[in-house]
Amino acid sequence: MSTIYKILPATLWRDAERQGVFDGSAVDRKDGFIHFSTAQQVAETAAKHFAGERDLVLLQVDVARLGARLKWEPSRGDALFPHLYGALELTAVIRADPLPLSSDGRHQFPELDP
Repeated sequence: MSTIYKILPATLWRDAERQGVFDGSAVDRKDGFIHFSTAQQVAETAAKHFAGERDLVLLQVDVARLGARLKWEPSRGDALFPHLYGALELTAVIRADPLPLSSDGRHQFPELDP
């Protein structure tokens, strides 16, 4: 697995761009790590945690740049999810794409790298 994904409100992404680092959302900080998803998991993550939300951004992140702070841990349905213990340095972000809603209320994803 070479890339993982993070969904976040555009306002948090703009704050991270200004600061040069992403410290996580309120949920991330509460849980003690930044939640990520794989390409296979991210649509379900969007539906479960961001249903109907507008003005979201999808980050594509290079796993190799995260080092040992990235842990794969069981979560939803005991599937392994990537969790980053510590801040996300923006140098690890490959792309940041808008994540709009389609007319059926589902998020429209760009092409994802595995």
